[in-house]
Amino acid sequence: MNALLWFVVLYWIISVGIGLYATKFVKSSKDYAVAGRSLPMSVVTATVFATWFGSEAVLGVSSTFLQEGLRGIVADPFGSSLCLILVGMFFAKKLYRMNLLTIGDYYKKRYGRAAEMLVTICIVISYLGWVAAQIKALGLVFNVVSGGYIPMHWGMIIGAGSVLIYTLMGGMWAVAITDFLQMIIVVVGMLYIGWEVSGMVGGPGVVIQHAFDAGKFEFWPAPNAREVLWFFAAWITMMLGSIPQQDVFQRVMSSKSENVARNASILGGVIYFFFVFIPIFLAYSATLIDPGMVSKLLETDSQLVLPTLIMEKMPVFAQVMFFGALLSAIKSCASATLLAPSVTFTENVLKEIRPWKSDREFLLSMRIVVLVFTVGVTWLALSSQSSIYQMVESAYKVTLVAAFVPLAFGVYWKRATRQGALMAMVFGLISWITLEYSAPDGFWPPQLMGLLCSIGGMVTGSLMPQLLAPVPPILAGAPEGSSQS
Repeated sequence: MNALLWFVVLYWIISVGIGLYATKFVKSSKDYAVAGRSLPMSVVTATVFATWFGSEAVLGVSSTFLQEGLRGIVADPFGSSLCLILVGMFFAKKLYRMNLLTIGDYYKKRYGRAAEMLVTICIVISYLGWVAAQIKALGLVFNVVSGGYIPMHWGMIIGAGSVLIYTLMGGMWAVAITDFLQMIIVVVGMLYIGWEVSGMVGGPGVVIQHAFDAGKFEFWPAPNAREVLWFFAAWITMMLGSIPQQDVFQRVMSSKSENVARNASILGGVIYFFFVFIPIFLAYSATLIDPGMVSKLLETDSQLVLPTLIMEKMPVFAQVMFFGALLSAIKSCASATLLAPSVTFTENVLKEIRPWKSDREFLLSMRIVVLVFTVGVTWLALSSQSSIYQMVESAYKVTLVAAFVPLAFGVYWKRATRQGALMAMVFGLISWITLEYSAPDGFWPPQLMGLLCSIGGMVTGSLMPQLLAPVPPILAGAPEGSSQS
């Protein structure tokens, strides 16, 4: 236990040092937000993969599979990996050519400042659950590796503070460099643990057959309308709701070319989809290795199944490899999701209220917002009782109903107007919130109804007589390659 804990401390110090080293590359707000649009294919692919492969992939998805099978994880990895692939296929090149700093800048350029402000607020809110999930997972890891000596709440505070240090100073450069190194650790560590566990259970075929016999590979919903609707809603929540997100946009804009932006998004999504099944394999193997332990934890906290298996059944070296990979995954995801909403809020809300006198002042403001946001989400993590998987899945509902339709229609439908976009946002939010409070478990999934109403608002508002003034030419008529941020 002492050896493992000391490894965690040493690893933490090294990773923070690497992140701080990246500060030397930050000379401007553009460097801080999108790494100067200079990252190569390998680094962008790594940071795309690392952003998604966080606590929900290792702990949340695997524990949900134990309880509900493939049908229960339709949102992640099936929806989330498709999100990255769709971004690469349909949005990466078009957005890259616009040379914008944040996804909120797109809405300002296409629909005006009111749309920009509303979408930005929705995007920032959507990150609360996602970042809180990573911080909660950090607390869990510290609690497990210390044998319970470090309480969950102190683990969350220590973890959040250390991730804050290098994200605050190095921005996207720090995130990209640490993501690249941590992806190597994740891949090597998970493959090694998979090999170790495979030997304990008699090979992957034994585990797969056991899961098949237990009905865990049943994917499609029961053939009735309500089940189909809820299944479809879970799928599109992350698949479409995470497309208009700043972390995805940052990886597109950080690429050194539009081809890198497209290809890295697609490749990162494909790698993520296949790799996430390793933690699922590991967690399900526990049902063969120690069914009593699994049965007990399924009744209390299923997220502890995989860490407990490693701590009780694996040698120290295997523990070091696993928790090194787990910490890498969580830290990569946490740093990205701390930076993204902070940059968006600074650029698209604060800057509109109080324009900066210099780029240096703008850079300082982004760092202050990162600090404030970290404190807020840490408090949320400390007070939330939701599981990691639930917190992540719920995070994308608000952007699904408010931001996806204006983005997709704005890119691919020339007749989309400012009035249509605002109606799409308002109709989507009102219908979603109404159902969430009045019939959260009714026939219609609230987020699906919100998406349909958003589409209706966009089409209706764009085709009806325009009551709102068009977007000012300084925004709508800006040439591609110039940012109006």
